[in-house]
Amino acid sequence: MFAVESKSSAAGSFTSRPLPLESWEFMRSREFLRRYERMPWMNKAELIGGIIYLDSRVTAAHGRADGIMHAWLCTYASRHPETEVLTNATVILDAENTVQPDALLRRLPEHGGLTRVTDGGYLAGPPELIVEVASSSASIDLRDKRRAYCRNGVREYLVWLMAEAHLEWFCLEEDEYRPQLPAADGLLHSRVFPGLRLPVAPLLAGETAKVLAALAEHEPPRSKV
Repeated sequence: MFAVESKSSAAGSFTSRPLPLESWEFMRSREFLRRYERMPWMNKAELIGGIIYLDSRVTAAHGRADGIMHAWLCTYASRHPETEVLTNATVILDAENTVQPDALLRRLPEHGGLTRVTDGGYLAGPPELIVEVASSSASIDLRDKRRAYCRNGVREYLVWLMAEAHLEWFCLEEDEYRPQLPAADGLLHSRVFPGLRLPVAPLLAGETAKVLAALAEHEPPRSKV
């Protein structure tokens, strides 16, 4: 049910509208989405552990990092039609967690994926991989979001810590996130998506071409028609 502000009109009737979302307010996912839908000017709002977080500021550095990660994921998905990339999409995880990650890679439901698109157009369920670009290791991405993603069965969670110039790639093992280290060749490898490789040094240096080239290495030969 909406909390409303009522005003009397000249004819003596009353009009009402939902109150806007406010940072640190507590609510459930259903009410959160109802209010968010009535705030088209708001670029990003998330419900994490039942608490609202609002953030509409995006720095140039964050935008560049987003661009590289999106290109990396989109290049992979273009070669794997059983997958799909979504950027900045609202994802309903449970009654107290409705998030809007920077990017995600999901396996389509007809190929065994656990997510689905709701009647309202949102994604529901845990994507196989979520990617976040974080300002620092002290950010909410490594605290509350990490717990919410782990609890809801997001199998892989990649965080780019910009202030520290560091990547954390967590894999779900026995209901816990465990960080994985780069292999001897400097690559991080997905355990869910075959062939999804990320070269750490080129990524941190902003060398997009080298990041994308890593996806082409060791690709199985395509059959000739």
